[in-house]
Amino acid sequence: MKFYIMNGAGNRFGVFDARDDADFVMHETLAVSTSAKNGPMGALGADQIIVMRKPKNPDADIFMEIWNAQGFEVDACGNASRCIPWLIMVEQGQDKIVLETNAGLLYTERKGETQISVDMGKPRLEWDEIPLDEYMDTHIVDVKVGPIDDPVLCNPGAVSMGNPHCVFFVDDVDATAVDKIGPMIEFHPLFPQQVNVGFAEIRNAANGEAEIRLRVWERGAGLTQACGTGACAALVAAHRQKRIGRSANVIMDGGVLHIEWRESDDHVIKTGPVAFESELVYNNGRFSA
Repeated sequence: MKFYIMNGAGNRFGVFDARDDADFVMHETLAVSTSAKNGPMGALGADQIIVMRKPKNPDADIFMEIWNAQGFEVDACGNASRCIPWLIMVEQGQDKIVLETNAGLLYTERKGETQISVDMGKPRLEWDEIPLDEYMDTHIVDVKVGPIDDPVLCNPGAVSMGNPHCVFFVDDVDATAVDKIGPMIEFHPLFPQQVNVGFAEIRNAANGEAEIRLRVWERGAGLTQACGTGACAALVAAHRQKRIGRSANVIMDGGVLHIEWRESDDHVIKTGPVAFESELVYNNGRFSA
């Protein structure tokens, strides 16, 4: 079986091509060992493991199964939703691909040699869609970090882009202790499915193209170089709190994504880079070049 190593804006994936092997079953142990640092993917390891399968929906070109580094299957991964369509576009000579995930269909389009645009659909904003443990207005949720009367961080927005996100707005994201605060919020009881935690700094909100400097603590992966759904969630949360317009360049440690929350249909459009690193072969539990 072919195994690809790819990244989207530095967010790294291992991809099993199981289209011709219906009997291949991904499981927790394999996902964890494949994504481990200094494992088959080298020193950096992987943030997510992807399994490509034949689509279940007749309108789709490919099905994408997503596993995080802790060995749990999840429903969405924004950066992989560019990488997998790019593989199929190159293979089939197409510029548009319909990607199927557990969260639904995603419509993707090639915008350059290694630039892919993805229609991520409408953000889910109701408390039980994210989900939260109790009813709450999700544009600002009651989560605080630090003393109750003088919190270090407060008033985050909650958004689901097929996976749950909690987005805090900070003055200086690079001075924020993401690696300490992130795991505290990831397991906060308000989020029964755990949560991805974004830390967003708004730049140029009133002058030209707005920018969001973003770092994301991903559930099951920790601090990553980039998070595609996190970039979408940050733009949506910022607009709902009237901090920004409906589009921005989102600057993450690994690269830049352009995000637009389209007014005409409420869909979030994400555009960004794809990088193909290498190809291996997986056979009976072993990886080889």
